[in-house]
Amino acid sequence: MNLRLQHKLDQISERFQDITGLLAEPEIQSTPDTFRALSQEYAQLEPVVQCYQHYQSIMQEQQQAAAMLDDPEMAELAHEILQEAQAQAEALLPELQRLLIPQDPNDGRNIFLEVRAGTGGAEAALFAADLLRMYLRYAEESGWRAELMSESSGELGGYKEVIARISGRNVYSSLKFESGVHRVQRVPETESQGRVHTSACTVAILPEVDAVDSIEINPADLRIDTFRASGAGGQHVNKTDSAVRLTHLPTGVVVECQDERSQHKNKARALSLLQARLTAAATSQQQQAEAADRKLQVGSGDRSERIRTYNFPQNRVTDHRIQLTLYKLEEVMSGGLEPVLQPLMQQYQAEQLVQLAAEA
Repeated sequence: MNLRLQHKLDQISERFQDITGLLAEPEIQSTPDTFRALSQEYAQLEPVVQCYQHYQSIMQEQQQAAAMLDDPEMAELAHEILQEAQAQAEALLPELQRLLIPQDPNDGRNIFLEVRAGTGGAEAALFAADLLRMYLRYAEESGWRAELMSESSGELGGYKEVIARISGRNVYSSLKFESGVHRVQRVPETESQGRVHTSACTVAILPEVDAVDSIEINPADLRIDTFRASGAGGQHVNKTDSAVRLTHLPTGVVVECQDERSQHKNKARALSLLQARLTAAATSQQQQAEAADRKLQVGSGDRSERIRTYNFPQNRVTDHRIQLTLYKLEEVMSGGLEPVLQPLMQQYQAEQLVQLAAEA
């Protein structure tokens, strides 16, 4: 372990001890906000400190074994202890480095998934439906819950725009690198001469914000419109103006929800989505300044701006950010996203470790 990393771990251990003492003080316990903040920091630091203490105990075993090497009767046992301790230390160090990576505060949040057809007309709308199906199947396999919030159908099927809410354990953590332009290369059903066309869709992954974290919205800044839902739902949606559209006048951001039969519930869902969008917009400047977070930005939907290409004739999926190519297109489109998502997370963690070492 290099000295910079060890120094940082020592600082974390000292901070952990300080927090432990503070949490035992009656004055802190009687101040809910301070106690909650310190408890959260304690929970974040505890796994790092425990892992570091385990690593230190292994290093101590090595020192004790090294001191036994000069004793002829203990030398053989000392060699065995040294080899075992070295193997344990080598296995523990990557885990220790991973724990040092600052946790994204949004990782445990639910998300709003937005898919919009970009360049490519009707074929882009059809591909938007394919992408939505891919994410919904992945959500199902992950044990998450998915709900459609609003949809705008394409002329020949698919979606011009579709928004879903996905809730469950670590949804944002798993899907946060999916934001961007997704490009498809395939022969459309309407293509009579068998030519491959290129189309694109944009995907946005927005973390759902808690009430305490959300941007406060002045009711005077909202225009609220109601209309009849166009999706499934039987006779009820055709007779009742249950769908809600919210326009945030200062920014021009428009959201709508038509999934619920209750106008009140649709308004609450739309307001939650609006808060998520405004919060994302407020932090985008900071995200753009960080190289690791540039993966998360959504482009205009032009073919040239893409994070991933789905090539149907070649059964190929290529993620251009990490130069990953897989010939498992059918598996991926059926919701088997792990072979794509895991390398993205590993690359992100590697970049964070490099940055962490530079700052230590």
